[in-house]
Amino acid sequence: MSDKEFDLLVKDVRVVRPNKNAVDTGDIAIKGGKFAAVGPDIAADRAGQVVDGKQRLAFPGVCDAHMHCGIYSPLAEDAVTESKAAAMGGVTSSLNYMRTGQYYMNKGGPYETFFPEVLEVSDGRFHVDYCYHLAPMNKEHIDEMELLIDKFGVTSFKIFMFYGSYGLHGRSGSQNDFLMIGEDERYDYAHFEFVMRGLQRAMQRFPDKAEQISLSLHCETAEIMRAYTKIVEEEGKLTGLKAYSAARPPHSEGLAIFIASYLANETELPNINLLHLSGRKAVTAALQMAQVFPHINFRREVTIGHLVLTVDSPCGVHAKVNPPIRERADVDYLWEQVLAGNIDWVVSDHACCKEEFKVDNKRPDEIFLAKSGFGGTEYLLPALVTEGTKRGMTFNQMAELTSYNPARRYGLNQKGDIDVGLDADLVLIDPNDSYVVRAAESESSQGYTPFEGVELSARVTSTFLRGEVVYQDGAVVGPARGRYMARPY
Repeated sequence: MSDKEFDLLVKDVRVVRPNKNAVDTGDIAIKGGKFAAVGPDIAADRAGQVVDGKQRLAFPGVCDAHMHCGIYSPLAEDAVTESKAAAMGGVTSSLNYMRTGQYYMNKGGPYETFFPEVLEVSDGRFHVDYCYHLAPMNKEHIDEMELLIDKFGVTSFKIFMFYGSYGLHGRSGSQNDFLMIGEDERYDYAHFEFVMRGLQRAMQRFPDKAEQISLSLHCETAEIMRAYTKIVEEEGKLTGLKAYSAARPPHSEGLAIFIASYLANETELPNINLLHLSGRKAVTAALQMAQVFPHINFRREVTIGHLVLTVDSPCGVHAKVNPPIRERADVDYLWEQVLAGNIDWVVSDHACCKEEFKVDNKRPDEIFLAKSGFGGTEYLLPALVTEGTKRGMTFNQMAELTSYNPARRYGLNQKGDIDVGLDADLVLIDPNDSYVVRAAESESSQGYTPFEGVELSARVTSTFLRGEVVYQDGAVVGPARGRYMARPY
């Protein structure tokens, strides 16, 4: 640290703050890893180091609220490569979904022993700050939620609504082996109800944290998907992304949202996050439930993939994801709702799935044999700036969607804004630097991207994590500096 008043001064930037109506040109001073001053004409001689911002946009570090590290590759590897990709995209807080069962750590058992292993593997490997959402897969996990909140600072939990009777990549038989739960356990609507009741008890036990304790749901209905998958395959009229979208139809999402919302009302659980809404029917259902149950604090999420890609995108099976990529009309509707303020945050749903895992060796174009999920955290902010600007979105709104809103919901109270006293997480963006996405230029180990060939008009030039540069002009800088964030943080 410098003996000067400030350690670092970023001069001549356009400061993008959430909850503001304008972008002001000024300077940003940092001391001890925190924002120390924000305003015009801060003298350069007050700082130990001065960076010329060159009139670039200065966004708060992105809080990518939906990532999956360690799902297809070992966590020890993913934590390094995929957090580098995150830094490349201006992400400074990586919020990762994690559960017991197959994939991830490939272990069952209690979280009291499982989660410390996750933290041990993660330590010293992330290039950005990180935390985890956890999924209660059995009764034992429900009983552990209070411990996870109190001991480990985990304040967000997840339900995968279709897992009990439908596979991650498509149809399947018994899911108990996949989920690594006992034969007497059921991952079904009753379990979801009991998760909600358990979390409500936890909120009552920790009233000082209750506002930032929440439950997230992946809303799809196994019974609908099973029936429609059979129809699509038997008819054989559709292929690729169109076939997958038809096999997991939009009303499957809508029905699951209705069920989840009713259970939240029944259990008096106030904080519900509806994840990766993929189109008109999902968003409409979510908005209807907000009217039916106005006492529930619903938050609605969309991914950059669902905002940029369509079933006609040339990437084909590489864009297989749950819920599926949809038709152009759904993409346009999602943008309408984003602009109307009905979406609370935009995420990547980053899940690095290398080519050798993603597609079937013998039938690489067969969508139903491909794995679900793909990476994209490195394109989250650049793509939102690119596409949002075309549609009249303000930079301030973009900062709310990528930083402030998810940070406050998930208990990252030191993140999400450029304000004195907060962590000095900062992203400099050139909004007039056009380029074409090439996977070969990414820090991710995935090796391909469904965004290949997409033209973007905004490029991240610098990413600062707590005042330290971690990405600069196309390269990750320095050692892994990421810290685990016990929440509320």
